[in-house]
Amino acid sequence: MERGYEVRALVREGSLAKLPSGTIPVIGEALDRRTFESSVAPAKTFIQLIGTPSPLPARTRQFEAVDLVSIRESVAAARSAGVAHFIYVSVAQPAPVMRAYVAVRAQGEALVREEGFNATVLRPWYVLGPGHRWAHALQPLYWVAERIPSKRDTAHRLGLVTLQQMLAALVEAVTQPSRGTRIVTVPEIRTAPQRLRTTVLPAQP
Repeated sequence: MERGYEVRALVREGSLAKLPSGTIPVIGEALDRRTFESSVAPAKTFIQLIGTPSPLPARTRQFEAVDLVSIRESVAAARSAGVAHFIYVSVAQPAPVMRAYVAVRAQGEALVREEGFNATVLRPWYVLGPGHRWAHALQPLYWVAERIPSKRDTAHRLGLVTLQQMLAALVEAVTQPSRGTRIVTVPEIRTAPQRLRTTVLPAQP
């Protein structure tokens, strides 16, 4: 918004107060495109953020009922609206844990690719932020793993990112649309704030 972009956000009626000031609300249900697809156009970019809160291995059914259904509905709505650029927040992969979650997100990525969008796919593993700070305790383990050659790639791919880094990566994805499909991994997400600081981003008319 402060860069000159008009932002519309899908929201349930009872959650309107949670939207940032200046955001245009679209009342609807993420699992049913009929409730929001008429409000997508004339958007140039569609950002898919819907997913199961606090995903855990035991929530396989929720991954399929929420994460998979919502991306399927979003892709269909974006296609109908003629969206030029699709941004999907997926998850780092491959991974030795959370296999059901990773599998559903991989299916989501496949849906985006099959539709032929210009797309940016962000692949964080765990995002540190309010209510999600316990993982800070794992940082010494990551420090060690990153220095062991056989574990280094995995430690980088499944590393921790901050909420600020994720927001910067999303801003970069919006302001610098991909041609084809771009996969943004944890190391790239971590460096997004530095790239934004050194790049002049044009405001929208």
